[in-house]
Amino acid sequence: GGRMEVLEEKEEEEQREEEELKALEISDNLQDVETKVSVEQVCIPTYYLCLSASFCPGNDFDWSSTDMSQLPSSYKTNSLKEKKLLHIADHFLQQYAHLCPDRKPLFLHRVNECGVEKFVSTTVRPTLLPYAELYHWDGCASFVSDYLTMEPLESPITPPSSLYSPTTILKYQRGNCFDFSVLLCSMLIGAGYDAYCVHGYATREICTLDETLELCPLLRKPQEVPKEGMKKSNKYRVKPPPDLQSEFELQQEAKKKAETEAAPKNKEREEEKEVEKPEHDPLHGLRVHAWVLVLSGKKDVPETFFINPFTGNSHSTMDECFLGIESVWNHKNYWVNMQDCRNGCKDLIFDLSDTIRWEIMLSGSSKPLQLLSDAEEEKEFADKETDDMQEKEEEDMSFDMPPSWVAPIQIYPREFETHCSEGRKVILYKKAKLEKWAPYLNGNGLVKRLTIYADLDCTEVVEVREWFKNREDMLDMREVNKQTQLTTDYFSPGHLLSLKAYTYMSLEPETEYTMEFYNEARVDGLQKRVETANEMTEYFAGRDDFLHVRYMEFGKRGKKIHLAGTRTDINSRPIVQIKECFHRNPEKPADEDVAERIFLIREDMIQLTYHLKDKYITASKKDFFKAAEGDRKGNEIVMTPEMCITYQAGSSEKEEKLLHLYELLLELTAEEKQLKQQVRQSEAEALKILKIRENEETNVKLTVSIYNTERNEKRRQQYEAMKNTTEDELWGRGEQDLDYLEPFLIQVGHREKMTKGQALRVRDDCLTDLKHRLINKANIIQARLQKAAEELQKKDQWFQQNQNRLSAEEKDDFLARRSETTFHIQILALRLNREKQTAPQKYLALEEKLRRDPRLAEHFGHT
Repeated sequence: GGRMEVLEEKEEEEQREEEELKALEISDNLQDVETKVSVEQVCIPTYYLCLSASFCPGNDFDWSSTDMSQLPSSYKTNSLKEKKLLHIADHFLQQYAHLCPDRKPLFLHRVNECGVEKFVSTTVRPTLLPYAELYHWDGCASFVSDYLTMEPLESPITPPSSLYSPTTILKYQRGNCFDFSVLLCSMLIGAGYDAYCVHGYATREICTLDETLELCPLLRKPQEVPKEGMKKSNKYRVKPPPDLQSEFELQQEAKKKAETEAAPKNKEREEEKEVEKPEHDPLHGLRVHAWVLVLSGKKDVPETFFINPFTGNSHSTMDECFLGIESVWNHKNYWVNMQDCRNGCKDLIFDLSDTIRWEIMLSGSSKPLQLLSDAEEEKEFADKETDDMQEKEEEDMSFDMPPSWVAPIQIYPREFETHCSEGRKVILYKKAKLEKWAPYLNGNGLVKRLTIYADLDCTEVVEVREWFKNREDMLDMREVNKQTQLTTDYFSPGHLLSLKAYTYMSLEPETEYTMEFYNEARVDGLQKRVETANEMTEYFAGRDDFLHVRYMEFGKRGKKIHLAGTRTDINSRPIVQIKECFHRNPEKPADEDVAERIFLIREDMIQLTYHLKDKYITASKKDFFKAAEGDRKGNEIVMTPEMCITYQAGSSEKEEKLLHLYELLLELTAEEKQLKQQVRQSEAEALKILKIRENEETNVKLTVSIYNTERNEKRRQQYEAMKNTTEDELWGRGEQDLDYLEPFLIQVGHREKMTKGQALRVRDDCLTDLKHRLINKANIIQARLQKAAEELQKKDQWFQQNQNRLSAEEKDDFLARRSETTFHIQILALRLNREKQTAPQKYLALEEKLRRDPRLAEHFGHT
């Protein structure tokens, strides 16, 4: 209290004149504003849509018609500690009103859904929910903003008269900004964050959830940090000739050119800004809002930030949308802001342990977490000793916050999956509209759609982006450009044909399209295929033959003539040329490593271009001209020097032999045939993909997890049948004797009739197994016996050395323990002798049992 008086006296002289002038300016407009607010509710923009009319913010929801009779007793009564807390809060409020008469009343306690006064800190119920997405602040904020429906405050300039529990807010999926903040703060504290509810003031757009002037978060591009490479200085480099042009003149010319080019753009931007500029708000600075404050420190939060619970977006504490703070609270304490908010929240320091800037209500409660350096920790430890006496004097004045009266917060899996109120939510942004749906609500798996417009009135559609979930065809996202009519489908890994992306204008064959594949999942390493009406280009990656591009050109179809003995498809396009490009193979010399080869089908020509050798500017080449049909002897090619033109980069000592060129031509001719088949296979695969995609779009199928028994009825029935079968099998096995041959019959495949060799194997394996078990058992007993004998020997030696110093009681104790050890040794010796005697008998008994076993008797009955 004393600190607040000092602060008020210092501020009173500096601010008296400004406050009087401000009060005179506001008083003229405030009377009209308050009368309007008292009669009319603040309208929520009509662009904030919901699926059901009963859950629209514009419609009235009658909280009085809800049934509160089934709520726990803590909702309907106050404990003694809660009553004492309310008494302390009233006393604190009286002192605050006396010291700060110009400030508005604090938001300390409000009635709950049962009409019982509750302190706001006890309404916060820290809860960690069992969902991985809710372990992080962005997941919690996104869930709260999507799951709840926003309700306006009764009066935009005063806090609400009631504060309901987070459980009731979750049940009815609606609330005001204070309800949103309390629920979000409870989830964040449960997840380990240092979070606080904030009572303050914000702009009209924040308070009314008006995002029509905000850019959609999905359209925000991350800021690219330019990487400045370090320039290596070389003192031996040749200096360039001096530039005799005037740098100033060049700068002026560039500046004028930029101004002339940017003038129309700047004019358009100014016009857009004028249109986008929000209207004047008569309640600016007076609109009450609640949000969440997250302090740095816990959960590796580097900087303190705000969360707007209506949108789930994070904001800097310097954001101009937040105009001031009255108080903050969590489940442990309540702090009043004593700092000047003339500049909004820009100049505020969020060190809640600073009692000058933040007046704490319960001095005995634990202080907020503050990260201290090593020196500060030592200083704090030294100060604790001097403050012990003061703490003892203040013990009577301290009071710990009672536990929350709210029942544990629970969100069931089906509710968490729904995520949106009534399964759908629509938000309008600047030139964009975002729609969200719950999974499985749409038959095609659509969960999100972003429509981008060219104008602020959202009439001309530019692009549509759609996101999908649980699709059997692994479709993840779709982009539709309304201007170019191009559609791009993006797929998650796991598609039947390893599709990654598919860009097309229509699903008709031989139209322009681009297919991208997960090349790691394909044997041929195909990464992308681009096709037009007359061309097809394939891109590869990670191939052993270093092929990375294959280009195919097609001609126009001729008349449908089918030649006898040919197997070509009548409808296939004629191949004009095939071009292949290869990466460098380091294991081959450059003049023997082909970089590009072109098969000119119509010209009967093959062109080879090799990789460049080091320090050469030209590459070696070979052009082959295939012999005409009349120059051939049967199917053999007659090679002549005129059929090959070669160019060898650099001086060549010897020319290549004709025989080698002939063999190379034969090899290329055979590869040309294979390439033609490969081209036809690529065309067939493209047609197959088109048909499959068309079928996938007409018959969309959604996958259901085997753990989702509510939707996966087939899996649930299988699980129940398997469970019943397993129980029956276990019950039957319990009643029957175990089959001693079962482990050995498995090895031969459980055959009803075995051959003699298989029967011998089963018998020998069974006897060998028994023999090993008997030997191991005897070895274990022998080892224990030897260990016990060694321990007894050590004890006897110790007794002989120390018996003169032992008392009578110690000697009696030693003799008793020695007697037990001796008895143990005798038992082990008896067991070992018995195992040695009974082992041969057990072996013979098993051998006889095997001979009489009906499954083996027919093979061993005569032996």
